[in-house]
Amino acid sequence: MINTKRLTIVPAEIADIDRIMAIENHVDNRKFVWQGSYEQHKAEIADPAYLLLKFILKDTADFIGIALIHLDFKSHVLELRRLAVTEKGQGYGREVLTALIDHAFKEMDINRFWLDVYTDNTIGIHLYESLGFVKEGILRQNYKAERGYLDQIVYSILRTEYIQKSYGM
Repeated sequence: MINTKRLTIVPAEIADIDRIMAIENHVDNRKFVWQGSYEQHKAEIADPAYLLLKFILKDTADFIGIALIHLDFKSHVLELRRLAVTEKGQGYGREVLTALIDHAFKEMDINRFWLDVYTDNTIGIHLYESLGFVKEGILRQNYKAERGYLDQIVYSILRTEYIQKSYGM
């Protein structure tokens, strides 16, 4: 469990899958977030190499978002595969991502935290860059969606960069 000022971040359960799928398919998310099937989410919950997390508001207990993480234990790499919230413009995405980064580097012995983002997800790109992620490159026409072939930007932050940013070294 990870606590932030306003949220509790906990592992999702099978009973949460319908809500997870609704968040992925939310009108403000579905353009930028891959939608998993019930069976895919069930497998992610069961697989120790994945963390399917849900975000709960502390004051209301509302389930407002999800993250899907893939872990490469051998190489100490964390891939953020999905981050979605239903309450836009409230800073929840920044709050969650900051907490996940801190947890990854302080508690999980992660060396590299990475993600990819569609090139038209300007809000996500701004968030990642403002938190110190480094643009590694573009995967051109890497994903075929209903709206065509999409480019994806790869961003990462390394442990050394996290430490330097955290401690001003």
